[in-house]
Amino acid sequence: MKKLIISCFSLLMLLGISSCNDELDINRDPDSLSQSGVALSTEFPAAIAGIVGPQGSYLTLIGGFWAQYWTQSNAANQYKTIDDYSILGTSSMLNGAWTSMFDGLGDVRNVKRIAVEEENWNYYLMATCMEAYASQIMADFFDQIPYMEANNPSILQPQFQEGSVVYDQMINDLNDALSKNLSNSKGTPPAADDLIFGGDMANWKAFANTLKLKIYLRQENKRGDVTSAGISKLLSSNVSFLSVDAAMTQFEDAPDKSNPLYESNERQLNTPTNLRASTTLYSYLQTNADPRLDHYYEAGTPLDQGDFNSTAASSGISVVNLSAVTPVYLLSLEESLFMQAEAELKYGSAAKAKSKYEAAVDEAFAKNGEDGSSFIASGGAYAFPTAGSDSDKLTAIITQKWISGFPGNGFEAFFDTNRTGIPATSSVPQTDANYVAGTLSYSVNGTTGGKFPKRLEFPSDVRSRNSNAPAVVGTTTPVWWVQ
Repeated sequence: MKKLIISCFSLLMLLGISSCNDELDINRDPDSLSQSGVALSTEFPAAIAGIVGPQGSYLTLIGGFWAQYWTQSNAANQYKTIDDYSILGTSSMLNGAWTSMFDGLGDVRNVKRIAVEEENWNYYLMATCMEAYASQIMADFFDQIPYMEANNPSILQPQFQEGSVVYDQMINDLNDALSKNLSNSKGTPPAADDLIFGGDMANWKAFANTLKLKIYLRQENKRGDVTSAGISKLLSSNVSFLSVDAAMTQFEDAPDKSNPLYESNERQLNTPTNLRASTTLYSYLQTNADPRLDHYYEAGTPLDQGDFNSTAASSGISVVNLSAVTPVYLLSLEESLFMQAEAELKYGSAAKAKSKYEAAVDEAFAKNGEDGSSFIASGGAYAFPTAGSDSDKLTAIITQKWISGFPGNGFEAFFDTNRTGIPATSSVPQTDANYVAGTLSYSVNGTTGGKFPKRLEFPSDVRSRNSNAPAVVGTTTPVWWVQ
């Protein structure tokens, strides 16, 4: 599946930008092979594409299965090991995801190193944000990752850090980048080479603050004191959070230039019907007469999660609706608003929580060309439960956040479920008349004895190359912030 990563890099050529190496592993610095003095405006877009590629393909695919947006078609078998929870570290998908993400991180860290040398604080902030963004995804999937020593050309076998250590260092790094005086930044400012915000540094500051909010929320069950202090400070300081999408939008409906998931699943594998609508999300949208149903799925009926051995006619089973030009969202506006709503609910103002929630739902509907006002109005299907308990309010926030992550951010919904238990897990199979629409259902062909996945195994490639890699941990073992 290497080609799907290269497809993101080919987009850079449309912008007249040369890409960097596309096949390097974590144990070598990708940019030790670059010419000295590589321009930041050349390497930074390659770094963005290097992270967007594996995020938008490998990890989006896994996230969509485990958030139960989609399930494996009963007319194909490409993704059965994801859907039945038997995916192992020997999987080419996991090895590709790890290597590709650390390849992108290598470029990011080289940009960061050069930015420090040149005192270009604009690129320093941008690179630090991308470093924290990609590292958090990897830490949340794998628990332990190399962070301090990764991509260092003098360290061929970097040490792994526990997730809590990585989290603390990400906060420190973001704070350091935010402390720089951007008005004193030297060198050429970013412009078109910034594929996310087009050089708008106010948005990068807001992105950094929103990443900090996500980092604090994620660890609340394990280190509530850190979460409380961190979020309270963010709210009392009135920092700016994202008010726009942080997204790569430059995709085209052409070979090697399209959205990574579309490119890998539909164009390269030539299996446009491989991903089918999961009963889980489909039933929730259908029950609530949510118009996003027709945007997410094509006509037909859903397939129960993991029921890839079903004898039902595949022609009648709804296919997931993917587009070649769908942006890859690093962090969407609605996700920012949902996180702010949760933060306000727990550490701030209940009134602000309601306001942020309603703005988030509005934005999630608008993304699909729909009007969500009737849904959040009093008596509407998604009205904020003002008179309900805090648990009811959190359920509303996380449930709508789950829906809004389709199709590309299912891994964030998967992480949220592990953290909050929302959506709830069904006590009966989806074939049972008592099944509650929208509750997560154990895969029909699950291989883990009723236990849901909580993480990914360490890839075999990194374990064979790095003696410091931790021992293999099974997919049903929670990561540190769940334990």
